[in-house]
Amino acid sequence: MATARKSFEDILLDRSWVSAQDLDKARQRKKPGQELADVLVEMGALEPQRLARALAQEYRLPFQAHIDENALDLALVSKIPINYAKKNRLLPLSSIDGHVTVAIADPANYEPLDDLRILYGAQIQPVIAPSEIIAEAINRAYDQASATSAEDLMIDLEEERLDVVANELAQEPRDLLESDDSAPIIKLVNGVLSQAVKDRASDIHIEVFEKELVIRFRVDGMLYDVLSPPKRFQPAITSRVKVMGGLNIAEKRLPQDGRIRLRIAGRDIDIRVSSIPTNFGERIVLRLLDRAQAAVDINLDHLGFSGDNLARLDRLIRQSHGIILATGPTGSGKSTTLYACLSRINSPEKNIITIEDPIEYQLRGVGQMQVNPKIELTFASGLRSILRQDPDVIMVGEIRDGETAEIAITAALTGHLVFSTLHTNDSFGAVTRLVDMGIEPFLVSSSILAVLAQRLIRKLCPDCREHYVPSAEELARIGLPPETVTSKVCRPKGCRNCRNTGYRGRMAIQELMIMDDEIRALVMKNADAAMLRRYCTANGMNLLRQDGAARVLLGETSVEELLRVTQEDIE
Repeated sequence: MATARKSFEDILLDRSWVSAQDLDKARQRKKPGQELADVLVEMGALEPQRLARALAQEYRLPFQAHIDENALDLALVSKIPINYAKKNRLLPLSSIDGHVTVAIADPANYEPLDDLRILYGAQIQPVIAPSEIIAEAINRAYDQASATSAEDLMIDLEEERLDVVANELAQEPRDLLESDDSAPIIKLVNGVLSQAVKDRASDIHIEVFEKELVIRFRVDGMLYDVLSPPKRFQPAITSRVKVMGGLNIAEKRLPQDGRIRLRIAGRDIDIRVSSIPTNFGERIVLRLLDRAQAAVDINLDHLGFSGDNLARLDRLIRQSHGIILATGPTGSGKSTTLYACLSRINSPEKNIITIEDPIEYQLRGVGQMQVNPKIELTFASGLRSILRQDPDVIMVGEIRDGETAEIAITAALTGHLVFSTLHTNDSFGAVTRLVDMGIEPFLVSSSILAVLAQRLIRKLCPDCREHYVPSAEELARIGLPPETVTSKVCRPKGCRNCRNTGYRGRMAIQELMIMDDEIRALVMKNADAAMLRRYCTANGMNLLRQDGAARVLLGETSVEELLRVTQEDIE
């Protein structure tokens, strides 16, 4: 094992990477068992990459700035408990000619390397890597190494006598991959949650029937059967999930809602739990939100907007007053789009306040209020209160009734920019829906800036999509004349990376109706949605299916997927 020529503190002082004052502060803050380097990094006095390079030079060891988890030897990884790897900040990388290469953060901690030499029966070749790089690689590596699926854990259940008491299920680990619980029910539920995160599931459905129990995942908007545990394990699985979600396990007659915060493979996962009673027991649905991925998703540039629509929407959201509506069915990404709009215009000069049901994303610098019907905090009453908070921009989660619509329109007419959603099939129906709610047409025409209708459409898996020449009939169904198609389009095939579905991920397709003088005049004349549609299409506005057809030509989605998503929009 290499040794340093100088002490750790001398290295830092000689290179002027920390001052003597910072070093003294770190010694004072250092807790028992805590490394001095960690304290300096927490203080912001030392950069982890710089520390690792310095240690590599002083200990005369190789330095590695990046760890490729795809090149790891998972057989080596699986022999070490994840708790041991995290505690000692090390990760085995590969084995060549009787030498095992191990990434370490602290070369002075040589005892674990002796343990690994005995465990593997080979010489250990240490390399220095930054501690946060090792921590991230450990999470990803053990996520891959824990190949035991929820289905595999069923074997444990079959061998276990199910005398489970709810109190025994109450403890929850910080990270599911670190869980050392041996109870098969706990392992099964943890396995289901871990697999759902791996599979990019947005929801987990635990469905109960007369003679069976079914667990399904919703991935890219579609439900798939994943597991069917024996019916006799239903009470224990339900109790485990309810305990995790903070629900009352003794109450089985009323609907309940709860929340779970977990770390799975180092990712912060927020889970909303909903339980309802049925004839055959409690049915549970868990909605998963990956906070790290959510931060990426609430960016307008990442939502899949076409170039023209993105540029137009970017101009609209910078207006000083008016209403911008997002329409579409549940699960079409309306709220995410509005969050992305707020994030784009968010600045210290603007006072932005929202009222939502529920609050799905936390936006820094934005005041967010959740409706609570139990204390009569509705969209309408909350919106009235918001107007007394001197807002510049307001987001109303949904316009559900005439009262909320009236207050939102009043806010828009008195100098506020208002974002909200409506449940209509297209952009044209939003105008008539407001009139049906009792809003005068002249108020609708003078307050609305634009209506954005959107759908989420599955993207073809880039690893297995295949090119083909579509028939004239196929092209005609999505409104494309055969002579205009100059390139082959793609269709799904299916591979391991996309669960053999042929699709992976989703993107938005949109139609954006911008209110101009002609449309306002039509609204004043009580024009119906069909008349508005005819005017807009005659003036070059692209409808949902046309926007989707452009994505088909780019090879991003398939003809059949576009028809599935937009079938209700056929004239």
